Amino acid sequence: MAEISAALVKELRDLTGLGMMECKKALAEAGGDIKKAEELLRIKSGAKASKAASRVAAEGVIGSFVSEKLGALVELNCETDFVARNEDFVAFAKSLAEIVATRDPGPAEEDRRQKLVQKIGENITIRRFKRLQAKGKLTSYVHAGAKIGVLVDLEGADEVGKDVAMHIAFAKPRYMSKSEVPSEISLQERKIHEARAKESGKPPEIAAKMIEGALNKFLGEISLLGQPFIKDDKQTIEKMLNAKKAKLNAYAFLVVGEGIDKPQPAH
Repeated sequence: MAEISAALVKELRDLTGLGMMECKKALAEAGGDIKKAEELLRIKSGAKASKAASRVAAEGVIGSFVSEKLGALVELNCETDFVARNEDFVAFAKSLAEIVATRDPGPAEEDRRQKLVQKIGENITIRRFKRLQAKGKLTSYVHAGAKIGVLVDLEGADEVGKDVAMHIAFAKPRYMSKSEVPSEISLQERKIHEARAKESGKPPEIAAKMIEGALNKFLGEISLLGQPFIKDDKQTIEKMLNAKKAKLNAYAFLVVGEGIDKPQPAH
């Protein structure tokens, strides 16, 4: 049998990104022919990738990138928190964010993803991304071990942009202002409070005030500008921005695994 040198094993490992033992075994099987060994590994690891694809990937990180007026966030998922801390996995998430700032992921990124699946052995998915073209200054904020990523487009002081980004990571507002809340959501909420007011037996004029008050409170809670500022809950984000003479143009955020049904452990 052909002598399998450490240099040959390393060369195959660099080509495939797979483990030393896997590479040595493939080279032995291929009689020291590196091309045949690479082909064997591609076949085997391809099968491994296919099996991995059926498993739930709800862990991961948010990759973030900001350059001048362009920013991007990417959610890259894996199966375990252990892999979410893997250097290659984190580096891929960051490079994806830089790519997504100017274009959608393409075949080259898909090829890199598949190679990472083969190397790590877990299902890895490029789940979603958000891109922001700024009018003002872009602030990027990544929180909780890169589980939450935020972009803020703001005209004003840098520390205000950072404060707003931190607030968004904490409060996760669904809309920027009350006016952005879809009418069907407002109507649904109004019906709930109308039914409650009717049950209370209050006079119509008091019931009407109760309904409007409750609806306004609800709209404030789900819209960023109406939320109490985390650093000073005596004022809303809108009042804080006005006091700092700052203007919020837009924001975007992603939370790892949001909306993914995770398998429940058996009892």
